[in-house]
Amino acid sequence: MLRYLTILLIMAPASALAAGFERPIPNAQSATAELWFGLATVALIAALALVWYAVRRRQ
Repeated sequence: MLRYLTILLIMAPASALAAGFERPIPNAQSATAELWFGLATVALIAALALVWYAVRRRQ
């Protein structure tokens, strides 16, 4: 009985090992994502221009 328990306890960690790392494969960027990125870029530049204008007027 003890021999079977010993074999079981030795084999148990083998089933708990983690799987190897597999690099994720990125998906291609869609046209919709590029459109939203472009709009966000324009909005960011416009916001920076408004902040620059507001700070320039305070001086």
